Amino acid sequence: MIRVLLVDDQPLLRSGFRALLDAEDDIEVVAEAADGKEGLALAKEHLPDVALIDIQMPVMDGIEATRRIAADPTLARVHVVMLTNYGLDEYVFNALRAGAAGFLVKDIEPEDFLPAVRVAARGDALLAPSITRKLIDRYVTAPLHMGADAALEGLTNREREAVVLVAQGLSNDEIADRMVISPLTAKTHVNRAMAKLHARDRAQLVVLAYESGLVAPRNR
Repeated sequence: MIRVLLVDDQPLLRSGFRALLDAEDDIEVVAEAADGKEGLALAKEHLPDVALIDIQMPVMDGIEATRRIAADPTLARVHVVMLTNYGLDEYVFNALRAGAAGFLVKDIEPEDFLPAVRVAARGDALLAPSITRKLIDRYVTAPLHMGADAALEGLTNREREAVVLVAQGLSNDEIADRMVISPLTAKTHVNRAMAKLHARDRAQLVVLAYESGLVAPRNR
């Protein structure tokens, strides 16, 4: 059972998401909150698998709530997915830095929403195509983060290859097919790369890959 926490200051949006989630046999909404402070408290109380958190809220915004969740060892298994609107570029990048595992735009279609929650629960990076495009554009044009490329030097060739494929949006099964290895071995490569780079999740691997120049978009 996938346990979900909803954090958004719009009751109508929360109720809509809850109706979709509760209708699924493998998903349970364990709590709802109207601001980041309440959401943080409920995350500690319920330890959800996925926390769907709005970026802009009163009392405590989603970025600060995400930062506190990411910094709390007892919440290490909570995967934060930010709920965002188009055009919030700086919020998106700040939230990634804070530890968000991914993003969903609020006008997502229902048939895309439920699989996205399941992807997040598995610990895979979840970046909507529009957000991914912004992420790529930002990091391939910004100055490289000092030490980002040096950090990658500790990776084996296979771990580097796995990081590149993660940055291209591939799942562990797809990485396994591309590298001609088992899914378990692919997951091991990804997990070891995350450990060596001190990345909380796959979304931060994406940032590191583009920051260091290890991956570049096809069209620049």
